[in-house]
Amino acid sequence: MDVMKLMMSDYKVETINDGLNEFNVEFHGPKESLYEGGVWKIRVELPDAYPYKSPSIGFMNKIFHPNVDEMSGSVCLDVINQSWSPMFDLLNIFEVFLPQLLLYPNPSDPLNGDAASLMMKDRKQYDQKVKEYCDRYAKKEHITKSTADEESDEDDITEDESESSDDEIAGHADP
Repeated sequence: MDVMKLMMSDYKVETINDGLNEFNVEFHGPKESLYEGGVWKIRVELPDAYPYKSPSIGFMNKIFHPNVDEMSGSVCLDVINQSWSPMFDLLNIFEVFLPQLLLYPNPSDPLNGDAASLMMKDRKQYDQKVKEYCDRYAKKEHITKSTADEESDEDDITEDESESSDDEIAGHADP
């Protein structure tokens, strides 16, 4: 089966709910790209009709890219979304399709309008922001955290940032 082929390759695959229809794959940014050194956890969901119907692919940790939705991690890639063929397999996705997406972003068909706009207006600043996101969100330690940990990171407030102190507790204690 396709999933077994992926598991036997160099990719680290983590099944979800002990099934082979949902799993995460550790994906490294392509060499000689802005994403080199980045590590992402890619969520893969195989529909019942797979390989005749394309898999659902999404980045679990953040990436700054015109064709990846920053919040959901959804990927805008024609070969997955429109022109999928049963001749393709999961190895194609991780060895060809995703590396090509990262190497050759298409700002004219964006899921992340901010990334697309910045890429077209100021390529140097775009490149810097891509690298910043890689450093901030795409390291090995980022993909080993649970999703709940990742979500709570955004809401963490240091004591210096907080306006209230522990002494100002809402409400009053009963006498």
